[in-house]
Amino acid sequence: MSRDFTIVVNGEPRTTNTDEDRPLLDVLREDFALTGTKYGCGEGDCGACTVLVDGIPTRSCLTSMGECDGESVQTIEGVASGEALHPVQQAFLEHRAMQCGYCIPGHIMTAVAFVKEHPDASREEIIAAMSDHICRCCNYQNILAAVEQSVARRG
Repeated sequence: MSRDFTIVVNGEPRTTNTDEDRPLLDVLREDFALTGTKYGCGEGDCGACTVLVDGIPTRSCLTSMGECDGESVQTIEGVASGEALHPVQQAFLEHRAMQCGYCIPGHIMTAVAFVKEHPDASREEIIAAMSDHICRCCNYQNILAAVEQSVARRG
């Protein structure tokens, strides 16, 4: 049964009428035309669909609208500040941390939350935090370097 759901997406209240079991990923991409968040595996294993729900990295393919009604959601489209890239995004560019780029929005969203919460993180902590993301291009070294740079500049 459909009903209205309101979430704050990238600082803007958005409402949609949908089923409570519908994945947040589908609403973001189909209802709100925010296609930066990617569909990867549909099982929460790859991390391509990661967004921040109230600042916490969340697999949007597994998160239902019923779970996030009234919550604040940040997508890759809401990370930059106008034309200025977020420092994590800038680091990903500087380290060429993307090849095909498909998984990168999810990596960036996790890194943004991680760097904010762990400004003095070690290499091992960064690896652990990013380890549940899959990059099919195997660009892990560059991704790690970008996150390390983000931590170094933040701290």
